[in-house]
Amino acid sequence: MEDEQKQLKKAILWEPADGKKVHCLLCHWKCVIAEGTIGRCHVRRNIDGILYSLNYDKLCAANADPIEKKPLFHFQPGSRSFSIAAPGCNFQCIFCQNWQISQMPYQQDILDGRECSPEKIVEAALQSGCQSIAYTYTEPTIFIELCSETAELARKNSLKNVFVSNGFMSIEAVDFVKPWLDGINIDLKAFTEDYYRSLCKARLAPVLDTIRYIAQKTDIWLEITTLIVPGENDSDEELRSIAEFIAKEASVDVPWHVSRFYPQYKMDDTQPTEAKALERAYDIGRQAGLRYVYIGNLPGGRAESTFCHSCGALLIERQGYQIQNNFIEDYRCPKCGAEIAGFGL
Repeated sequence: MEDEQKQLKKAILWEPADGKKVHCLLCHWKCVIAEGTIGRCHVRRNIDGILYSLNYDKLCAANADPIEKKPLFHFQPGSRSFSIAAPGCNFQCIFCQNWQISQMPYQQDILDGRECSPEKIVEAALQSGCQSIAYTYTEPTIFIELCSETAELARKNSLKNVFVSNGFMSIEAVDFVKPWLDGINIDLKAFTEDYYRSLCKARLAPVLDTIRYIAQKTDIWLEITTLIVPGENDSDEELRSIAEFIAKEASVDVPWHVSRFYPQYKMDDTQPTEAKALERAYDIGRQAGLRYVYIGNLPGGRAESTFCHSCGALLIERQGYQIQNNFIEDYRCPKCGAEIAGFGL
């Protein structure tokens, strides 16, 4: 047991509980973990009354991606972000596109990955010409120890830090990351508890709380993505509820990405989202007052470019993840002078 402890990374955001139990404060599950057992995410273990991370040294993905792939359209547009992941997630979405790594802890006894220090990650990001590091592909909250150490070093090297998250992080976790987290894209998967419970083994209300808190209490740049799953979350009523929530509880300036579903994982027999359903979601978002609505996973459409919310001028022309033209001048429309929300525009 001592040898195992020496090899593991002591976790953060937890407190002792009764006996040798520990209370994990990382996400909204707030697991109370008995000695010798693991939390709901399967990547944090209580050993002799101390909580340890099991995936700190298990880097399972590392790529230099366009920032638009996150998707973040109003954050350093046209730049590249060095994207990393460790295995695991605190959700179990049956349509997960990265299920091989996100669901690894639930499906096998070992966590595959390689040791890669924060110093090496930052060095790789700089050598790749990236302007940021993205903690993505899996849920960044569950490898928060690697995120935090890498992010603080990244900041010292003039790199920004972004999360792509399911939004289930605790308020304590948001407060922990806000000194070094510059941007985040949160998946708001649906607007019913039944959807979250049946398709994700999760809950909706905490995600809404996280979005409110980040939008209202931090300076972290926020964008939101909703994967439109046919027959599950594509009704006008539900889409309108999502759009109105973003407009009222976050901001009309928060970009909303409505993304096309493709058959994945345990939903490989469901048809892809039809283009007209995505266009309907786009219209609903605009009707709710959202200034920036984008259609994802449907290359070539007008709704992947950025237009001025005031005069309609083309501001950023995109084809897929590539920027063709960027006409924004110091956060303003060059034609009418309207302020354009974003980070590093």
